[in-house]
Amino acid sequence: MQIFLALLSPVRYSLHMKSKNLTGDQLLATLSALSNPHRLRVIAALSAGGRNYVSQLARELNISRPLLHLHLQKLEEAGLVTSQMELSEDGKALNFFEAAPFAINLTPATIAEAEPTLSNTNDK
Repeated sequence: MQIFLALLSPVRYSLHMKSKNLTGDQLLATLSALSNPHRLRVIAALSAGGRNYVSQLARELNISRPLLHLHLQKLEEAGLVTSQMELSEDGKALNFFEAAPFAINLTPATIAEAEPTLSNTNDK
């Protein structure tokens, strides 16, 4: 994890979302979703291993399914992962998740552009 964080130096830190102009609220949701080490691990696992269902992903990350669900919900709300419910061959419902393609160009100008669209700056 320390090696991964070292790669996020100010020089290399450049993310780009599909949407060119993120609103302030979208930017906050994205940054908030990325501010948790469990969520970074979820995205890393999905990126490296491809789509996966919740139970298997929880085993791989060594966290409980309820905790994983909370993190996946936050990531999905921010548009960083997508999910699809499927039936297994034995008829069990499996919720598969995969990392959404994303990148955000985070610069002072990006923040200045998004700031006027914050819904309530006093609460953030």
